[in-house]
Amino acid sequence: MKRVRFVFLLLLLLCTAAGSSISTPKQANPPNFIFILTDDQGWSSTSIGMDDRIPASKSDFFETPSMDRLAREGMRFTNAYAPAAICSPTRRSILFGQTPARLGDETFPDTHDPRSNLPLLTIPAVLKSIDPGYRAAHFGKWDLRADIFPEDLGFDESDGDTGNAHGNLMTGKDDKWEAVFLTNDPKRSASITRRGINFMERQVRAGNPFFLQLSHYAAHVDMQTREATLEKYRNKPKGTKHHHPAWAGMLEDMDATIGQVLDKVASLGISENTYILLMADNGSVEMLPPVPSRQKLQHPDSFDRPLRNAPLRAGKWTLYEGGIRVPFIVKGPGVPAGSTCRESVGGWDILPTLATLAGYRGQLPDNLDGGSFAGLLQSEGIGEVRRTNDFLVFHRYSDGYPHSALIQGDYKLIRFWKTGNLELYHLPTDLGETNDLNAAQPGKAEELDKKLHAYLQEVNPQLLKKLTAY
Repeated sequence: MKRVRFVFLLLLLLCTAAGSSISTPKQANPPNFIFILTDDQGWSSTSIGMDDRIPASKSDFFETPSMDRLAREGMRFTNAYAPAAICSPTRRSILFGQTPARLGDETFPDTHDPRSNLPLLTIPAVLKSIDPGYRAAHFGKWDLRADIFPEDLGFDESDGDTGNAHGNLMTGKDDKWEAVFLTNDPKRSASITRRGINFMERQVRAGNPFFLQLSHYAAHVDMQTREATLEKYRNKPKGTKHHHPAWAGMLEDMDATIGQVLDKVASLGISENTYILLMADNGSVEMLPPVPSRQKLQHPDSFDRPLRNAPLRAGKWTLYEGGIRVPFIVKGPGVPAGSTCRESVGGWDILPTLATLAGYRGQLPDNLDGGSFAGLLQSEGIGEVRRTNDFLVFHRYSDGYPHSALIQGDYKLIRFWKTGNLELYHLPTDLGETNDLNAAQPGKAEELDKKLHAYLQEVNPQLLKKLTAY
């Protein structure tokens, strides 16, 4: 049972935010949206690569023909960021259009409890406020970790309050980085996709515009793959940074289901009115098995072999580029095939972008961190994303090594709260974050650090109080 009447609450919220009554004309043919969210997939893990200027942005072992096809038919974003370096805060952020710092971590279940009858702005809710005919479904990994179901937040169909365990096959913690399972439905990618395709077919027959989110359990341990795929990679020459046959098989098996979605969109005759977005929830683990926590923040030169996210630094669990820069591709009406966008975008930009593409022309609430990149899709990737703030902020909730990052223009600042250390990088010339400029440019570091503190004070003063108490 739905516990919140999303359409009426959202209409009230949006009208209030704009300061006047808003009328959004209903489009004759509202667009459909398919959002594919992969798990633990590094920026350099596709076979096409996210940046043609950087050969190492593609994998030296993995094969992702369907993602490559999507990129050839749409737009690649070279500087796309997952909202967080781990899964749950990313999923919350995308859904609500706000940064994990604003949403909170321990406080999130209370502040976003749908039983509180507070208006909650989410992707399906905003689409339904534009056109009540929209239907929304979420299949696969939900993992908000807040006792909230997809139906509580505007979805009409779902797999429920699922997490990693729902995609696993009896892996224990002691062997999850070594165990390999052979199955005909690796990480449930095929069954998730079948349910998604069934949903699409029903909505097209009924004439309903739709939002479909397919949140894959792959590529995340435990490792599952088809026998034939595993055998293929066992017989393939290994790469330098990527060389694990089971992980490669798991990724390709998931990739095949993305091809099924592309084929179904074409066969249903809705390609000209459907946007398809693909993003990863965070970067890949830096090694298999991962290095101990105390080593995750070490300089890349301290390791005796390339990390799995190379040329990016580190990986999942950290706010270095390897943890948050991810594959992001968009295909849809008016999006030039084979195009590239080099503007920075974040996962919290997706909500306002879909709202714009669906025809919303009002003012979204000021507490959104995201801005619409719809204009980039129609202009060969040229332009800018207008947000409340002209920077991106990330925060890693971790008692062991809490740290935050701010990216503005070409510069990135990372603050480590327990040590007080600041690191400053110029990303265009140092994508691997190997040359800390803090000592050479203390003024720039201080400028960005002040902006970071001011943002945290504005959106989550309790968090900042805790961080500055270390």
